[in-house]
Order: sequence, then structure tokens, then C-alpha cells
Amino acid sequence: MRIITQLMQIPGVIAAGEYAYRGDRYSYEGNISSEQARMASILCRANTLSMNMQVELFSSFAPEDCGCKPLQGWIVRGRDMSVCVVGNIFCFCQNTPGLLNDVMTIMRAKVGDIEENPLVYMYAKIGGDVHEKLY
Repeated sequence: MRIITQLMQIPGVIAAGEYAYRGDRYSYEGNISSEQARMASILCRANTLSMNMQVELFSSFAPEDCGCKPLQGWIVRGRDMSVCVVGNIFCFCQNTPGLLNDVMTIMRAKVGDIEENPLVYMYAKIGGDVHEKLY
């Protein structure tokens, strides 16, 4: 299953998509228009480039490896919603308790650096016998 489809199954996710680092291509699912998805792709590309520059500057001041390189993603949290980017995947979600943790778990497992099975994590939150539900 595509990560975008997985993200869209989480209640509270407004839209999720993938953008090209060149900025000329994107795909998405969710409750936004094609023009909004195009603008989101441009926003995510520009912010990712800016964050890469900031990580380079920050790491040059750190006396030892600060662990922030390579940049894996960023989050902007607004009053009602947040934007999360890991790699070239973006997700717009509502600011409901716990939702950002669920979104980041899926994104980091699929694109980022964790080895944890995201389905085990998600089912564990629901409760019950995780092994029985998954295997």
C-alpha cells in the first residue's frame, strides 16, 4: 500500500502527497484541490531547501556531530492544522491529540529512519492482541 494511501486512512489527515525535488511534479490524495496540491508541493520543496541550509549552518557550529544531518524532514504546527514532511512526502493533518505521533510513525517507518513496524504500533494503540490481529 502506498504511504499516501496509508496516511489518508488515519482519521484527521486532510491530505497527503508526494512531490518531486525539482518542484515540477506531484501526486496527492485528500480534501484539497489540484491547485492547492501544486502550491503545497512548491511550499514543501522551498521549506525543505531552507531547512537543509539551516541544518548545514547549525552543524557547522556544533563541536561534534549533532545528529541533524542528513535532514529527514520538518513540521510546521499552526493553530488548527500541521504540515509534516519526511523525505519528499507531505501530510496536512488536524491538530488532534496523538494524531501527529501516528502520522510521524508512518512517515518515519516508510521514508525515515525507524525499523519499527507501523502497523504493530497502530494496532497497539487500539488495544487487544496485536499478534492475533496482524498475523
